Amino acid sequence: MSTTNTGKKKNLGTEVVSLDAQVQQKRDALPEPTSYSLFGVEFTLPPMRALPWELQEKVGDLNDTIGVLAEVLGKDKVRELYGVGIQLGDLEVLALDWQKRSGLDSGESAASSSS
Repeated sequence: MSTTNTGKKKNLGTEVVSLDAQVQQKRDALPEPTSYSLFGVEFTLPPMRALPWELQEKVGDLNDTIGVLAEVLGKDKVRELYGVGIQLGDLEVLALDWQKRSGLDSGESAASSSS
């Protein structure tokens, strides 16, 4: 079955809508980065919604909080945390606080549809 367009062809995509102002407004409304101290190791985390988009590609899943933390903190800081005996439960406490201070609901990832 073939279809033909008998009406006037509409030029699709001719209007360019700039989202710059809306994006900047949303970025300006983000919380400030949060500085933490965990067993003497100090580090700062940006709000989750300020994470770079390419982090998704590096980590594979932004719900992988441990992977995200490792990428954001960097190898040296992760080694420092290993050195003070960080446990998975400690990372859970950190992840929940980071999520809360980022303005996300519990269980909501930075890549959720409401972001």
